[in-house]
Amino acid sequence: MRQDHRPYIVKKWFQQFERFYVRHFLMPHFEAFDSGYSVMGPWHVEVFGGPVRIGRCATIIATSDRKVRFSVWSDSPGAGKIVVGDYGLICPGVRISSAAEIIIGDNCMIASNAYITDCDWHDIYDRVASGASVPVQLGNNVWIGDSAIVCKGVSIGENSIVGAGAVVTRSIEANVIAAGNPARTVRPLDFDNPVATRAHWFSAHPNLKHEMDEWDRAVMKDNTVFKWLRYLIRPRRGD
Repeated sequence: MRQDHRPYIVKKWFQQFERFYVRHFLMPHFEAFDSGYSVMGPWHVEVFGGPVRIGRCATIIATSDRKVRFSVWSDSPGAGKIVVGDYGLICPGVRISSAAEIIIGDNCMIASNAYITDCDWHDIYDRVASGASVPVQLGNNVWIGDSAIVCKGVSIGENSIVGAGAVVTRSIEANVIAAGNPARTVRPLDFDNPVATRAHWFSAHPNLKHEMDEWDRAVMKDNTVFKWLRYLIRPRRGD
């Protein structure tokens, strides 16, 4: 699909159903799920165990072939926790698995198919044991690239970027770009270019919901039920 062919009212109904699903079927699985959220495809978000906490203004995007999974499991009573700060972005296919503690700061962006874990999940010699587990912490404004893996015991300093496909086995300092397997610092960030965070963007758009609604009205003004059904039944070149 090259564009959204749905009539404006159909998209609004669908979004209302998504919000209903989040409130009644998804939120009960979380210890906390704060306000201002946007969850796309909430029926593709899976939660196993707990506690899992999501901060304010989170954006979570899940699809049928790229589910988002939060898993908490530990063989030590009371261990295991996932906390995602305010203004977080979690893209399709992200997995976050905890047996100790995973703390993700504010404004963090986690790209598609990234994996964050604080445990080996199988010991090197005792393959039925869960293995070592050491807490993981991501500072504010961290960006984890597509398909990157963040392993146990790692801390990533604020503003730092982890490149696509990187495997982070050791901690990364603040304000750098890291890449590779194992991930190493490639270069520092340029302090002459201040980081514009997701919090800044939300603050600059206090009426974001209204703005998005007006955008949808403008983009979908020519969409009709007949054209939408025709596209579903018999799409044409260029649709």
